[in-house]
Amino acid sequence: MNVNKHDGQQGQGQGQGQAGDGAQVSTGTPNDTAAVPDAAIPELVIISGMSGAGRSTAAKCLEDLGWFVVDNLPPALIPTMVELGARSQGNVARIAVVVDVRGRRFFDNLRESLADLDSRQVTRRIVFLESSDDALVRRFESVRRPHPLQGDGRIVDGIAAERELLRELRGDADLVIDTSSLNVHELRAKMDAQFAGDEEPELRATVMSFGFKYGLPVDADLVADMRFLPNPHWVPELRPFTGLNEEVSAYVFNQPGAKEFLDRYAELLRLIAAGYRREGKRYVTIAIGCTGGKHRSVATSEKLAARLAAEGVETVVVHRDMGRE
Repeated sequence: MNVNKHDGQQGQGQGQGQAGDGAQVSTGTPNDTAAVPDAAIPELVIISGMSGAGRSTAAKCLEDLGWFVVDNLPPALIPTMVELGARSQGNVARIAVVVDVRGRRFFDNLRESLADLDSRQVTRRIVFLESSDDALVRRFESVRRPHPLQGDGRIVDGIAAERELLRELRGDADLVIDTSSLNVHELRAKMDAQFAGDEEPELRATVMSFGFKYGLPVDADLVADMRFLPNPHWVPELRPFTGLNEEVSAYVFNQPGAKEFLDRYAELLRLIAAGYRREGKRYVTIAIGCTGGKHRSVATSEKLAARLAAEGVETVVVHRDMGRE
């Protein structure tokens, strides 16, 4: 997989991402944050998701970006943590908390805490990390640890129970990251793309090329199919190249309907982006697919990302399956 901000460069990491478990819990006496000036209330990110999907890696990335990170915080203490940050005289301006099924009574307390934060107009985002069952089983087996919810059953039983428990939270998440095929560096690149920088853009987009023969990206908000265009794979002189190559891109966009599709899809995305902004959605993943994820989808993703960037949308390009063949 290749991940890059849309600046014409691409990066590729090595190694497998694992989710680590730790426990750092801060306690304090709850107070009313309404007594604190609004400007002093810290920004809040809640990191959650499946055990083994990379929550600890995501938390460490935010810590490296200067966020104050608390792992395995009981959901009932989130408002307390925000209140303490608000009283730090600006020393704690951004807080990230990791909450998960280790906190027990998970949803009851979390719903109450989120409602409390909303009533105090705290700016908060939810990042949800997930992965396929196969990837999670491999990760738990590689570290020889049980799933926290499997009890006397199998790892897959624990995964199924956790997935059902987290279903509602996943639906409420501002950002969903599927780490099934991501290594540590690629997950960090995604987190950096979303949280690095001094200013928060109105909307951030990930444009992901993929191959249908490898399966749909589970974290895609929108999916487009480029298989209506002729496949450069069947042109011998183009077969070894990818959609990043100018000859391949020119071939793709010289086909009938290619430029028209790009124009109309970009126009549709402008309409959708306006709605996302009105609804407070800050992140969108746009998946562009072809047969193998090497030629048509890659070329289209690059062109589409360039258009989004030109319109002020901070855009990251991910070529999920390029190089897999």
